[in-house]
Amino acid sequence: MIRPLGEKILVKPAELKEVKKGGIIIPDTAKEKPQEGEVVAVGTGKKTEDGKIIALDVKVGDKVLYGKYSGTEVKVDDKDYIIMPQDDILGIIE
Repeated sequence: MIRPLGEKILVKPAELKEVKKGGIIIPDTAKEKPQEGEVVAVGTGKKTEDGKIIALDVKVGDKVLYGKYSGTEVKVDDKDYIIMPQDDILGIIE
């Protein structure tokens, strides 16, 4: 597993759902990427100029919304993840 550093978080994107419109199955390549996922790992927090650590607002297990083009996609053990700074998170789904 990947352990994010600093203010980075590791998100497992939600599964793509098969969409049918008018009986036509849309292929995976035409589907829109999910913009929500589950936080699976978090970094230690943001470091201030004087060396203090500010804890992150998200924690492992949170369901989050993020921007369409956020983070960097990575593959670990044939599973897709996105690693991104906490600032790319738009909100926590409750």
